[in-house]
Amino acid sequence: MHLFNFYQELRLFKNFITIFAANFEIGMYLNRFKSLLVVSLSLMAIIFSTAVMANENHATADTNHAASTAATTAPHEAKEEGDFNVTETILEHIKDDHSWHLWGHTSLHLPVILYTSKGLEYFSSEKLVDEHHEPAVYHGNFDYKLVEGKTKIVDANGNVDIAASKQLWDFSITKNVASLFISVIILLVVLLSAANAYKRTGIKSAPKGLQSFMEPIVLFVRDEVAIPNIGAKKYGKYMPFLLTIFFLILTNNFLGLIPFFPGGANVSGNIAFTMTLAVCVFIVVNLNANKSYWEHIFWMPGMHWSMKLFLAPIELIGVFTKPISLMIRLFANITAGHILVLSLICLIFIFKTVFASAIAVPFAVFIGMIELLVAFLQAFIFTMLAAMYIGMATEEHHHESHEGAAHH
Repeated sequence: MHLFNFYQELRLFKNFITIFAANFEIGMYLNRFKSLLVVSLSLMAIIFSTAVMANENHATADTNHAASTAATTAPHEAKEEGDFNVTETILEHIKDDHSWHLWGHTSLHLPVILYTSKGLEYFSSEKLVDEHHEPAVYHGNFDYKLVEGKTKIVDANGNVDIAASKQLWDFSITKNVASLFISVIILLVVLLSAANAYKRTGIKSAPKGLQSFMEPIVLFVRDEVAIPNIGAKKYGKYMPFLLTIFFLILTNNFLGLIPFFPGGANVSGNIAFTMTLAVCVFIVVNLNANKSYWEHIFWMPGMHWSMKLFLAPIELIGVFTKPISLMIRLFANITAGHILVLSLICLIFIFKTVFASAIAVPFAVFIGMIELLVAFLQAFIFTMLAAMYIGMATEEHHHESHEGAAHH
């Protein structure tokens, strides 16, 4: 069953590429993409190889220095040199943060916005770390400190004040929030530019520029997602919602695959982001559900009353499990992809040799290419299931004849 679903997804992806190619001079763009891909992969291999060689040279220098020192200090230095925590490194890259790493030791410190019993307070996240980038106490209206990435109120001894921290409301602009703002700005620029172009030229002339890029995607969502699941008569009402979900997930998925600013944030792999999207789908589905939909949940037509009592709680649970499945599916797939790529890169630092990059980098690049497909598929699947749930809630059921047959 899973293989069949994956085949269907690939078939729809092929249809999307066909539609996209029909509206593009695809040969020219593919040639440019191939050239860009070759340059990107070459730069990536050079960067990783250089980093590993620098790490190896540093390790060699440390080894020579240790040999020239006293024998009592040698075991301690060897222990520090071999210390590399893979789990901590991976989690540090996929979790949310109050700063955005740019290059080397340079980071973009984001604003911390807190509301406490003493009022609103805001300051730079730079004040929450010391010169070694370790958590430090900031003395504001209260004493604040980062504990496992969360801002907490601490006492004079540096211990978390649980009672005061419960009254703390954190509205900080974190890395994921900043990345979400960037993705929204990108979408507004692209979509409004395409919309303005349609206002100037109308729909009779051939699309140009961003129009030719956006039109195949919009047609794909309309013809492959909205109309088959909602119906030709009702789909227009929900197209803005479906397009918003699709482009928002797709943009954040692609930004998450870029390893440097303004990418690198794991927005789609954040459970709060996927939960918010799932809640929006839940609200749209249930607010637009018709009488027939609720009747099939609480009092299934054509069934004996005893079976209706048995099925009602099961159907009611299904109302809540559908958005939960949307939330977990997107979160798990995107997070798993990031963890897999980071695990391959960590092999270089585990084995501490440049030769490990000959295996790790090609595999990481290969998984990265797969992630490009997954980024599109997850946006498509989330949008398709949302359209399917909307279609089920708004569908008109004709069950009078079944009820009559049941009574006879």
